[in-house]
Amino acid sequence: MHSHSDDAADAALLELLTAPVPPTSKQTKFSRRDAALDPLMIAAAAASGPHVTRNHYHHDFFPGVMLPQHEGSWDWSKWSPSDSKPRRHLTYVSRQAPRSQRLQQEGLPEAAKENDSSRDKIATSPPSPTKKRRPSLFAQDTEVKSCEKPAEPVKPVEVKCMARTRIPTPHGPAFLHLYHNNRDTKEHMAIVIDSAQYSEPSESVVSAPPIRSHSLDAIWDENETEMDRITRGAYVGRLSPTSRRVSTPASHISPAITDGIPSPLIRIHSECFTGETVGSMRCDCGEQLDEAIRLISQPIPVPSLSALHPTAATIPGRGAVVYLRQEGRGIGLLSKIRAYNLQDLGHDTVTANLMLGHQADERGYEIAAAILRDLGLDDGVRLLTNNPDKVEALQKEGMTVVERVPMVPRSWKSRNPNLQLAGGAEAWQDNTAAEKVAGATLIGGNSVHGPDLDKYLRTKVLRMGHILPLWMEDPEQ
Repeated sequence: MHSHSDDAADAALLELLTAPVPPTSKQTKFSRRDAALDPLMIAAAAASGPHVTRNHYHHDFFPGVMLPQHEGSWDWSKWSPSDSKPRRHLTYVSRQAPRSQRLQQEGLPEAAKENDSSRDKIATSPPSPTKKRRPSLFAQDTEVKSCEKPAEPVKPVEVKCMARTRIPTPHGPAFLHLYHNNRDTKEHMAIVIDSAQYSEPSESVVSAPPIRSHSLDAIWDENETEMDRITRGAYVGRLSPTSRRVSTPASHISPAITDGIPSPLIRIHSECFTGETVGSMRCDCGEQLDEAIRLISQPIPVPSLSALHPTAATIPGRGAVVYLRQEGRGIGLLSKIRAYNLQDLGHDTVTANLMLGHQADERGYEIAAAILRDLGLDDGVRLLTNNPDKVEALQKEGMTVVERVPMVPRSWKSRNPNLQLAGGAEAWQDNTAAEKVAGATLIGGNSVHGPDLDKYLRTKVLRMGHILPLWMEDPEQ
């Protein structure tokens, strides 16, 4: 039950706290800075409950003590002397810089006073072109960042062939090289077509040097056994139960090399799950991979050999397909599938990538150039591509591209006989869907065709600068 005596006591207490200082008390030169805030603090403490006092606000800077969900709050009614949980104090940061720093920014000596007449003299000098600003919390953050160690320079790309094995393909034998690198965690590959991998020095009078991995043939560990080296693919010749000749860094096959042999044919290919594995006809990636392996496997004519060796006017095909794990032009399979939906809405592949927040093409070719150098193909290559960006990227990495060999889509060649087959004299024949031709991908030796493909190829030519004759059966496509 509330009584009038309680009201009188409260009024007397409030009068004592808010009344002027009695005349008889000792006057001070300056009043307390927080005297005007005392009634407000008492009111806030009373409204928060009996477990909160003025000291919680005055000393601890606790926000929202009455709100347990607020960060930094503390329920003091549950506190006990045995409670070992440390109290969290909010840090108070001053927004005013030290006096010496302010004087330095204003051009004053540290010994000068801020209200000295010398300030007026210095103020007559021409103002600084940069605007002076009082240091703030953002400036302090900048100073902290400047104290951090500078970023280390990016290390050169390093690749290492971890394994090599023989794989039979519909176009002939090839060797699959699996690479690790110091840039990403992906396992990139090189599909090497080179009959010299099987050759012995006495088997062929005229041939090109074998395409071998320097990192694979290197000695990895002084304790490694011959079986360790054979298991990872560091062997020479044909591996069989009766033939297991281990390679060494100096045991490359060196048959007679004749001048005039063309540079190896190279293809830099980015993976495409939809086109290579599922057989999607939105793109020609599966067809290009199979066509690249087929073209590299074709015999290479060497006219200079016909006079000396009439039966050796050609040498077996040689080259490599560097298979990079860069799905969807580097945006990944998830974004690629979403981009397909945007294409169904009427956008082309470039606009779809941009709408998803990606670049039109996010691929890089530093790792591809490092793989070619490891295979000893940095002296000069013939590059299978319609993309001038690939040529420029490899040249920027120090590769010598002696020739760009175009890749005309098979469906275009079947509709227009005037389009010549690039990279060889053997013509490619179109096949019906009922006649399935074996190949390295799900499309195999057949062609990819359809309105989706023609729209995709037109976009590559018109918007991405691919060097390809823009010919189609229907000009409106």
